[in-house]
Amino acid sequence: MMLFRDRREAGRVLADKLQALADRPDVLVLALPRGGVPVAFEIARALHASLDVFLVRKLGVPGYEELAMGAIATGGVRVLNDEVRTALGIPDSVIETVAAEEGQELAWRDHLYRDGRPPPDVHQRTVILVDDGLATGSTMRAAVRALRQQSPGRIVVAVPVGAPQSCAELSQEVDDLVCASMPEPFHAVGAWYGDFAPTSDEEVRQLLQQAAQATPMVQPAES
Repeated sequence: MMLFRDRREAGRVLADKLQALADRPDVLVLALPRGGVPVAFEIARALHASLDVFLVRKLGVPGYEELAMGAIATGGVRVLNDEVRTALGIPDSVIETVAAEEGQELAWRDHLYRDGRPPPDVHQRTVILVDDGLATGSTMRAAVRALRQQSPGRIVVAVPVGAPQSCAELSQEVDDLVCASMPEPFHAVGAWYGDFAPTSDEEVRQLLQQAAQATPMVQPAES
């Protein structure tokens, strides 16, 4: 069963469910690259809102990289999983080493996507955090916790499709969660798309440039 032809169509479907946030100057759409960007582009266009990316890099436990001991995100934010750190006795030196490595990757992608533009100021804004789907929810959860440290007014997570349990759990951490479909059984995000080909870095760059021309990106606050 296909729910969406591709990510762009999924974004248009999701935008219809977010119309209450249209034409509001405080609204900012932030996409999780790369797959979330085509979805978020359609949302931002429909709502006449600014679009940018919110980069998150998981800090994997050395030797067990799929297990996250924390994450770093756009704006120099770091979120640590104290339960994992304590249970495995991970020293600060290991965290610093991994964070430095992932920080280089994050900085490279930040420069690639933004062309040197600083991250937008999210303080007291209504932020719509977008991805192309929610499976385990670990990446989005890290993004939410990192974003929360930058004091937005509201955080709205928006995804076209998600696992029911993951959506229910994440909804407890945000102000609102909008999911167009929560099929059961869920299987995987890509199972609900006709075209789920990887989004390229170049497509991300092009969509951000198009969005900036249509609606200027929110500038950072003056220091």
